[in-house]
Amino acid sequence: MRHFGHIAPAVRDGLFFREPCSFDADAPPRILAAALGATLYSPATRPTLADDVIKQAARGVVSMVLCLEDSIDDSEVAGAEENLVGQFAELDARGGELPLLFIRVREPHQITDLVRRLGDSVRLLSGFVLPKFTQERGVPFMEALTKAESAGGRRLFAMPVLESPELLHLETRREVLQEIAATVGSYRDRVLALRLGVTDFCSAYGLRRAPDMTAYDVRIVGDVIADVVNVLGRADGTGFTITGPVWEYFRLQERMFKPQLRRSPFLEGRAEELRTALIEHDLDGLLREIELDRANGLLGKTCIHPSHVAPVHALSVVSHEEFSDAQDILRPESGGGGVLRSAYTNKMNEVKPHRAWAERTLQRAEVFGVAREDVGFVELLAASLAE
Repeated sequence: MRHFGHIAPAVRDGLFFREPCSFDADAPPRILAAALGATLYSPATRPTLADDVIKQAARGVVSMVLCLEDSIDDSEVAGAEENLVGQFAELDARGGELPLLFIRVREPHQITDLVRRLGDSVRLLSGFVLPKFTQERGVPFMEALTKAESAGGRRLFAMPVLESPELLHLETRREVLQEIAATVGSYRDRVLALRLGVTDFCSAYGLRRAPDMTAYDVRIVGDVIADVVNVLGRADGTGFTITGPVWEYFRLQERMFKPQLRRSPFLEGRAEELRTALIEHDLDGLLREIELDRANGLLGKTCIHPSHVAPVHALSVVSHEEFSDAQDILRPESGGGGVLRSAYTNKMNEVKPHRAWAERTLQRAEVFGVAREDVGFVELLAASLAE
């Protein structure tokens, strides 16, 4: 699979200075963690789950979470597990390219039980999402994952969700973060990424952000995100990929948006009309939050609606200017430090302070590609949705 692989090769060639790399579920963890992109969640109760997965893969989705936790009622869990086993068997029988598939469980015993019940179709599974992760809850989850990996003969990753009240509350946050860091550090090879449960954070205080506000505008949430990145997102080799929080609003309907794309193809230079349409259809808040995610050290995003996927991926592409700066900073002859004038002559690049940023930028460039010099977000989004 590859990001933007659903776009025709000739169109991709016009968009990318350097195209995204190809990868599969057996790729190195550093590639998979960076490539998660917009991770689309779906309730495990859906009777057409196999069809949904195949459909979303054809539209550019690279990672999906099939949820047995908060998205379904407590009384539906047993039926949802049975449905998952059947849908995995159907996907296995049908073959074809699939996204990275993860199952969000409620309790540790579900991990070993589901791997056993999946049988041969476990080869389609990339791992499990672990809710309300703390040291106390996390160790049993990770032990169950280790056992399931051995029993299933398949590499399985964990994606812990940081969303517990103890992490939110000021008096316990520091201790809980340190405990979580120790736990995930002990299982580093199995932790693909850490996810943020911002909806649960807001719930603890009876809050809900409006569609014109980002998670960072809710100060208590923004403070937690900053502390999580501070402890768990460091660029010194101890950090993990941390993904952006979910965007809850999806009034945008693609059937309303696509006619505007047909009237405004990006090659005709009508990008401003398309940009205005994006804002009018309630994507302005999402776009601002994605930009703030990246500015605060997060990569990828939890998504609950397919209309969010293309914007997340379009904004994840590395611009030609970013790529140029990163390459200049990392040139062997720049290893001794110093300050360089950027090739775009609009900024200074300090070799030592900007090195970690440059390394992360080139990692993102590998999986999301580098846009051509005259191609921006709007052109990438239009091409993605026009397919």
